[in-house]
Amino acid sequence: MKSRYSLLQKKKKRKWPYIVSGSILGVLIVASVGWIWWNDWDIDESLTALGIPNKAEESIPVEEKPVEETVEEEPVVETPPVAEPEVDLSGAKGYEGHETLPEEPTYVEGVLIASKKYPLPSTYAPGESKEARAAFTEMAAEATLSGYELIAFSTYRSFDYQTTLYEKYVSNDGQEAADRYSARPGYSEHQTGLAFDIGEQHFEQHFARESFGETEAGKWVAANAHKYGFIMRYPNGKEKNTGYMYEPWHFRYVGKELAPKIYEAEITLEEYFDL
Repeated sequence: MKSRYSLLQKKKKRKWPYIVSGSILGVLIVASVGWIWWNDWDIDESLTALGIPNKAEESIPVEEKPVEETVEEEPVVETPPVAEPEVDLSGAKGYEGHETLPEEPTYVEGVLIASKKYPLPSTYAPGESKEARAAFTEMAAEATLSGYELIAFSTYRSFDYQTTLYEKYVSNDGQEAADRYSARPGYSEHQTGLAFDIGEQHFEQHFARESFGETEAGKWVAANAHKYGFIMRYPNGKEKNTGYMYEPWHFRYVGKELAPKIYEAEITLEEYFDL
């Protein structure tokens, strides 16, 4: 039977390896903590410094930058400007040499003339012509039979009113442009009371517009107005003669005898009287 002393000696021998292992483990723990502290408690940096790959980093895929597609730009083709059609404006202004308003209006063969060369006195104020109004009323009644409701949206204008209109147009478009479509005060046919600006009721978008000449109502007026004593005062392509651009809405009463002659000859008032 073994003695109590020998048993105690055996127990001491068994404990010795555990003591040594625990000591080594403690030293490693202390060294590891110290190393991490030395790297500012950055575990990833500590592992990298020891040459140990960071598995966590390896597991995160690196996002690749998308490859930018190269788009070839189409060459810019410069379009040459479209040349504006040349307009013969010689004599179109017409005011030169006629800047002074007369004391009396001008009549040629009994026909009152109002143009850039033949102005009216500033005091001339006859109002709307009753004869011209009656002729228009007759024409408008005839037009209704063809389905057109005509209206005279502008007739007589006083010298003062024409002054206001002309100054407005000059302010908007400049004098050179305004002189092509608006008369200076004292030079307007509207001051005679014989000029009627004609349009179609409920189609105001064509009032005082070249587009009126393209409407069915505008074509009817152009083809029939002479029967009632009216002529288109400023026809297309006659700016050199009249001094004004094409106005298919502006009609002048000259009487039922003269109007057909001018219409059939396809000429202007200036050409008929050689003004």
